[in-house]
Amino acid sequence: MLAAAGVAHAQSAPTAGAEQNTPSGSAALPEPVDPNPGALSLSGGFDFLNRYMFRGIRQHSTGLAAWPWADVGIAAYSGESGLKSVGVNVGSWNSQHTGDTGMHGPSTKLWYESDFYATVGFGFGGGVSLGTTYTAYTSPNNTFSTVKEIMVKLAVDDSARLGKAAIKPYAIVARELDTAAGSGQADGGEKAGTYFEVGIAPGYTGSRASVAVPIKAGFSLSNYYELAGADHRFGFLSVAGVVTVPLGSTTKFGGWNVHGGVELQKLGDATASFNGGARSKLIGSIGIGFSY
Repeated sequence: MLAAAGVAHAQSAPTAGAEQNTPSGSAALPEPVDPNPGALSLSGGFDFLNRYMFRGIRQHSTGLAAWPWADVGIAAYSGESGLKSVGVNVGSWNSQHTGDTGMHGPSTKLWYESDFYATVGFGFGGGVSLGTTYTAYTSPNNTFSTVKEIMVKLAVDDSARLGKAAIKPYAIVARELDTAAGSGQADGGEKAGTYFEVGIAPGYTGSRASVAVPIKAGFSLSNYYELAGADHRFGFLSVAGVVTVPLGSTTKFGGWNVHGGVELQKLGDATASFNGGARSKLIGSIGIGFSY
């Protein structure tokens, strides 16, 4: 985060890192055959974007961003009672920039951001899940100070009950840790921030492709979007469209896909100021992903 310079940081991630930072929140396709039926799973991807916006805060003004990421999942428990499952995910999410915060900036280095995250998730009946994630957002080219965060996510997968009418609502609360004035904060502010996000992800999955329309809004519960000493509640509203196409059938090398999306973000007062006064931002992305 570079808020003071008009480029603050730092989480599509899903799941943690990738989901938080992914502009479109790529939808997963069902796999006809599982080549890896065990308790350990691996997923990853590589995406290219014209603009990296983290929770409404831009991360570069020129050039492109590339997002390589990888996630390891462990199915630690499954049961038939109230608690249906317990899972653990650890992973790394990265952003590489060609522009002003990367190889064409003061550091002249491509690797702008590297995040480590660990999640413990609990699954309950009715598609309800609750996860807690710790993330350390770091900058290998020293463009922003390390941001540490604890996030809690409550989600409902209502597709089994509602079918095509499912909206998959979720809510996120994230709290910044180990901060100082101007350091360790996404907005580069004076006080540690608490972030709140709500969203839905309606969509349709077919045999040849899936389409999702994720909608989300981000707010400051406390000091997350600080500007000129004031905390601004509204951060951004995002509406996106994502298409995911599988690359053939699932094989012993896992399932692969290509995906692309377009996202429109409408910004609040603080985030618009961080974005050079612009009230909206259009983001395009394309990438490849796999799961095994």
